[in-house]
Amino acid sequence: MAAETTRAVGVDIGGTGIKGGIVDLREGRLLSERIKVATPTGAKPADVLAAVKEVLSTLDVAEERMPLGVAFPAIVKNGRTLSAANVAEDWVGFEAEKFFEDGLGRDIHFANDADVAGIAEVRYGAAQGRDGLVLLTTLGTGIGTAMIHNGILVPNTELGHLQRAGHKHDAEHYTAYSAMERESLSWKKWAARLQWYYEHLQFLFSPDLFVVGGGVSKHADEFLPLLELDTPILPAVHRNNAGIIGAAALAAD
Repeated sequence: MAAETTRAVGVDIGGTGIKGGIVDLREGRLLSERIKVATPTGAKPADVLAAVKEVLSTLDVAEERMPLGVAFPAIVKNGRTLSAANVAEDWVGFEAEKFFEDGLGRDIHFANDADVAGIAEVRYGAAQGRDGLVLLTTLGTGIGTAMIHNGILVPNTELGHLQRAGHKHDAEHYTAYSAMERESLSWKKWAARLQWYYEHLQFLFSPDLFVVGGGVSKHADEFLPLLELDTPILPAVHRNNAGIIGAAALAAD
């Protein structure tokens, strides 16, 4: 990160809301209010671009040359979105980064939403100062994952889609917070599913730290103490701001 780059803009695009803010890159905190608009119905590219423009205009940074990072719920490779979670199928195989750069008239950095949340926690949050392999998991409608080794991101891990031997559905269908809500599970019964999931990740990757994000992380005291793992596991610090902070940080690199 260039020494003179102390501020950047982050935008976090989700299936229901698009959030943005100006980030202090030294401390990893918002310098502005967090601006949020609803994700347009159908979440097609042109409509999402218009909503992002609204966020930037409200932040009064539409003409600024600060680095701009955009987080998106998809596999992102070389600026192209290869999947689509809770957004239009139009995004699959779409040149998303170029589309936003052309539409906004500026360079951006476009990345997976779980990856940028992982960066936020490693640089400014629960995993700050931790060496080795950090695995962030966001427990929500699905499971997003980020893998960071000694501060270096391994992008586009989709570990929520690990298959369960002998079962029709994958890990996130069984283990995401949405499963708890859908099946009216108690914290104890849901934690038993989390135990299986984190044990499996622990066996496959031998991580040095798990970080648990997503909205449910604010209730970490209800379920993390029920887990028995060899790997330390901590709740995320930045929660709803993680995508904004991480996207801004990656854009400034």
